[in-house]
Amino acid sequence: MRSLFVAVLVAISAVPASAQEAMTVGRLQYDGGGDWYANPSSLPNLLKAIGERTPMRVATRERVIRLADDDLWEVPFLHMTGHGNVKWSALELDRLRAYLAQGGFLHIDDNYGMDESIRREIARLFPDRPLIEVPWDHPIYHLVYDFPKGLPKIHEHDGHPAQGFGIQVDGRLVLYYSFQSDLGDGWEDAEVHHDAPEKHEAALRLGVNLFSYAVGGR
Repeated sequence: MRSLFVAVLVAISAVPASAQEAMTVGRLQYDGGGDWYANPSSLPNLLKAIGERTPMRVATRERVIRLADDDLWEVPFLHMTGHGNVKWSALELDRLRAYLAQGGFLHIDDNYGMDESIRREIARLFPDRPLIEVPWDHPIYHLVYDFPKGLPKIHEHDGHPAQGFGIQVDGRLVLYYSFQSDLGDGWEDAEVHHDAPEKHEAALRLGVNLFSYAVGGR
């Protein structure tokens, strides 16, 4: 399960730290009215965890990205969240398909309220590929940290089990949708949501796995 991450570590270790380009997470800005800017402390905390727990050289802050931006291609990992509506234009759908086909990765984190609209938009993005639950033996759950029962439950929401859904293209997971979990809240500063330390840690650990998979699959 860890062979992909090991290969990434070997490749990174072979490059002097001074020559490595700092990678970052792209926070996806989208239209439709949803609060794409939610959880402001989440991504800096995730990037800090990645920098401290892996050999990867990462920036301290995320980069805000729109799908029409030229620097879309410069980030290996896109993250989007929010509580409301999501709406992609035809051009944005084309750009996102191309980004994912060329090695990019999209993590969608439902912050409680975007489920209906994001499922609609994912169906427009990949009309011939159903959104399916990612099996618990997938590398994203085992690359750096082990999650034998899949996506951890961070916040209660409706009380349903946390589920991780995905889309694969040519055998590679290109889109991961965390539902009924709220990883982004778990990444935030502890005083924001007062999550138990073990919840905060579980959220960060899965975030490290997701980023490691995104970089390794690029």
